[in-house]
Amino acid sequence: MTATLAVFRRELAAYIHTPLAWVIVAAFVFASGAFAFQLGGLFEAGEASLDAMFAFHPWLHLVFMPAIAMRLWSEDMRGGTLETLLALPVPTYALVLGKHLAAWAVSGAALALTTPLWLSISLLGQPDHGAIATAYLVSLLIAGGHLALGGAISALTSSQVVAFVISTLIAFAFTAAGLPVVQETVQATLGAGAAEAAAGFSLLDLMSNGQDGLVTAPGLIFLLSFTGLWLGLTWITVDARRSGPP
Repeated sequence: MTATLAVFRRELAAYIHTPLAWVIVAAFVFASGAFAFQLGGLFEAGEASLDAMFAFHPWLHLVFMPAIAMRLWSEDMRGGTLETLLALPVPTYALVLGKHLAAWAVSGAALALTTPLWLSISLLGQPDHGAIATAYLVSLLIAGGHLALGGAISALTSSQVVAFVISTLIAFAFTAAGLPVVQETVQATLGAGAAEAAAGFSLLDLMSNGQDGLVTAPGLIFLLSFTGLWLGLTWITVDARRSGPP
């Protein structure tokens, strides 16, 4: 844990001193509010609820989380500091986990900056605070999954742009799997069983359940497995670089 915390502090400091990270966080907060008001009709709905904001979070995450994660390993490869980092007497898992937690902390800060909307609707009505808190938790877990995905792709290339594009495309596939048009297409092509399986990989249904204040065991297991899978792939990639020829 000491090594993990050391890597976490290093990466978090790098984010704090990177103007792009501040721009990404500000853009996420602005987009959350803009989508909630302009497309979700937050006030027009006449309900003390943040469903209008959370409905768009899976789509915002698939863009902004890869943008946060794209520098995790690509920056070290591009700057020539990866060899120095891998030469440190730090376990590979500590490097992977520390970097991931730092990126997750940044995404958590971005989510926290949207809570003034929660305060606003609390002053105007009587929202279901439990459901809103659950939706924030699910949104944070989905963000963590996308960050793990982005980190795995970042470990494969020194180009942040390439890492961002590939991560976004993969994240889009997992998100769009829950769209009715996708499910209808899969059902018509491969059958109802395949459509149901594809829907099970969708992050949209998980966010929808979170908005209702529900965190089902299968949904939680899927999110944790999704994150663990990509963190494991990152560990394999980084450990291969560490064990390979100089």
